[in-house]
Amino acid sequence: MTRSESDATASPLQFLRRAIGQAWRDLLSVYYANTPIWRLFKSAGLLFFGFFCWSASSLVLSYGIEWTILEYTRAYGFVLILWGPLTHAVIVPLVIRLRRTAEHPVVRAVARNGSKINLSVFLAIVLILGTVPISPMLLDFQSPLESASGSDVNPDLSCTRSDGIVSCSLSESEGIDSVVVTSGNREIERVEEPPLEFTFREDDLEEVVGQKEFVVELRDEDGETLRRYRRSVSSVPEA
Repeated sequence: MTRSESDATASPLQFLRRAIGQAWRDLLSVYYANTPIWRLFKSAGLLFFGFFCWSASSLVLSYGIEWTILEYTRAYGFVLILWGPLTHAVIVPLVIRLRRTAEHPVVRAVARNGSKINLSVFLAIVLILGTVPISPMLLDFQSPLESASGSDVNPDLSCTRSDGIVSCSLSESEGIDSVVVTSGNREIERVEEPPLEFTFREDDLEEVVGQKEFVVELRDEDGETLRRYRRSVSSVPEA
């Protein structure tokens, strides 16, 4: 019986299992394809896919949509930018070579499980960075989004932290009547007099998806928000 005849007589469940099995074998054959052109295609593809996941997740988070899954897709994209090319340009060729040439039992054992170890380390890093993001992976699209409101007020917000105290200032105060700092649903600080500098304690901030963050709103004399800045404490440099 030919393969096509066998598929024609198979039940839907058997057909689905065969399709999944064939897709998995095809995926493995691509994963272990080790010619220079395949290494280049896979590295470049994962680099662009990682950048897409990172930037798209950061953009959606900038709109205030704080879904936990976005924290992890952002971390996945950020790590994939480096880990994808590293995997297919270095790790997979090395694993294939060691499987053929390694003589020491420990090295052969590591080589046999090299892909699983690599994937486990990758996922562990993604979970850690998704739970506790580091400042280099935090893209701030908030300022460009707010500037689309038509307001001409566009000062730079500069913050530093030292001994649990966060200190912030604006590059200019023209057109700004007050500055309000919030964290979660609580107002932390309000300043209504120039030069509109303010400080607050890190302990007063609430955690959002595992990290403490605050929002600085610049308001006009009618109480309307001119601009809004969202910052995590981890992104504020030490003084």
